[in-house]
Amino acid sequence: MRIAQIAPLAESVPPKLYGGTERVVAWLVDELVELGHEVTLFASGDSKTRGMLHPVWPRALRLGRSRTDPNAALAVLLEAVSRRAKEFDIVHAHIDWLHLPTLTRSGIPFVTTLHGRLDLPDLPAVVREFPRACFVSISDHQRGPLADANWCGTIYHGLPAGQFLPSFKPGKYLAFLGRLTAEKGPEEAIRIARAVGMPIRIAAKVPRAETGYFREHIEPHVDKQQVELVGEVNDTTKQPFLAEAAALLFPIRWPEPFGLVMIEAMACGTPVIAYRSGSVPEVIDEGITGFIVDDESQAIEAVRRVSSIDRRHVRARFEERFTARRMAEDYVRHYRRILRGC
Repeated sequence: MRIAQIAPLAESVPPKLYGGTERVVAWLVDELVELGHEVTLFASGDSKTRGMLHPVWPRALRLGRSRTDPNAALAVLLEAVSRRAKEFDIVHAHIDWLHLPTLTRSGIPFVTTLHGRLDLPDLPAVVREFPRACFVSISDHQRGPLADANWCGTIYHGLPAGQFLPSFKPGKYLAFLGRLTAEKGPEEAIRIARAVGMPIRIAAKVPRAETGYFREHIEPHVDKQQVELVGEVNDTTKQPFLAEAAALLFPIRWPEPFGLVMIEAMACGTPVIAYRSGSVPEVIDEGITGFIVDDESQAIEAVRRVSSIDRRHVRARFEERFTARRMAEDYVRHYRRILRGC
């Protein structure tokens, strides 16, 4: 098939540092090419792909040297896709809702993967305006607030089987990886680590809007001994960070649509201890790839039992459920269904 993939412009594809959606798009494009499809990626000019890159903006917006009006960049993106839409059998968008008017009027089959939270007040009105637009969810739980959308399937994220090498040795510290915002639970992670007397290493970015939260709630606890902040990690430094951990703590306070870091940890053989929220029960196999808990006290007990998890089984379950090849094959099946008019 001739497939167009539309990526966000906030980060390059793949991202240099933080950027879950862009990382998933990179893996998907490369696997589709490996499966023999002709794939064009609409993304920032500093992206790298095995497909054909259509650079719609010179550099990703977040790490650009000068501030760019994101609406200007997105306008250029939509125009580029509109001009070339008829070159493709199907267009696959990863940019939320902005493309819906353009692609609906193009007459070209398209599908949208929604990567974010959907419990926002204005989204039902958008869905009502585009009743025939096909959507893919990244977990069944994600669909809840928009049950009336035209869902054509749920496809869990996957990453390349060789992306991370697993470690089957017991880890020496607890790991936290994600944005330093209250909903991600970094404060809880620190308290859990202190309760069990283990060091915790935090690999995370501080969003501009959360600088005050970081300075008030996180920075006072960073002593570079028990609590260490290592900053953002890239794909090279992420592997040892996760593989050498005893467990990944994922004490989220929000309806996580998927949680890519969970399967990254699994790829490294590292168990996950996660709060029962959002997609967590769909991703974690209780007692096999980690533990699902309801509060800090249960998380503390789970850390004390984490040695009962066989890290080889964690890696094996990742290979069964969360590889990029499986993800790409699932998308191809959905593309064919959409082209058949299903």
